[in-house]
Amino acid sequence: MSRSSVLATRWLATLILTIFASVALAAGDAGQVKTVKGAASVLRNGNELPATAGMMILESDTLVTGVDGSLGVTMADNCLLSLGPNSRLAIDQYSFDSTTHAGKFDASLAKGSLAVVSGKMVKQSPDAMRVHTPATVMAVRGTDFVVKVD
Repeated sequence: MSRSSVLATRWLATLILTIFASVALAAGDAGQVKTVKGAASVLRNGNELPATAGMMILESDTLVTGVDGSLGVTMADNCLLSLGPNSRLAIDQYSFDSTTHAGKFDASLAKGSLAVVSGKMVKQSPDAMRVHTPATVMAVRGTDFVVKVD
């Protein structure tokens, strides 16, 4: 094998590994922040990160808004989440198969308000999404809902 062939093979192998690594990282993403107003942050692995438009949301993240804050998030299945002021929403479990639209979405709203327009996952399997509050567990069967926890 010539030197140029070896270099080309190494370059191609590096490119393929880079592509697979970026796909693997993207597979863990649950959603993406689309809008941020006022004070809003993401709690991740014990760290508080300022929420910014375009930021990826991961399973086990907690979304927090301040007195003047709100967040808009689009999940991987195109579910739309909107958090109002003084809200705290933990993404307890999120999995979604983009081919079959099967998955599971469990979240806990500790305080504040949450508006949801369900995505492909709930259309595929109506019992795939649950929102826990301090007083109850909501199984999402419809297309949209609003919940407030004082």
